[in-house]
Amino acid sequence: MKTIYIPFVAFALGLMSFSTPTKTTSKKVTSGAEATRNVPTSIKWKSETIDLGEIPQGIPKPIEFEFKNTGKEAIVVVSAQGSCGCTSTDFPKTPVLPGATTKITATFNAANKGAFTKTVTVRIASEETPIVLTFKGTVI
Repeated sequence: MKTIYIPFVAFALGLMSFSTPTKTTSKKVTSGAEATRNVPTSIKWKSETIDLGEIPQGIPKPIEFEFKNTGKEAIVVVSAQGSCGCTSTDFPKTPVLPGATTKITATFNAANKGAFTKTVTVRIASEETPIVLTFKGTVI
């Protein structure tokens, strides 16, 4: 009796997997410069990449990424996260009004000597795609 029951259950489960509806989503893919640029149109960055040159080991180095809200609505920075534990961040906690200029600060504390490239990922409330800011240099 058990040998008949087990194949029947397996067959029934197989049929259920075919009849279960699945949700599919589509995503618009763009090409050219639009696809490679992560910057929302309502933000103008002074610089998205900062070269620090040579910095001393073990001394925290603040890096300021300045931006201006060029849109017609306030911008809300949801988060700014460093790519490693050696980078802390600070960002505006209040909405950035149209025409206002402010900054996101990343503080890098280099433990190891040598060349480095680090990123800060910024999420804006009205944007799907995060902004990736970069800083680089050499620890001496």
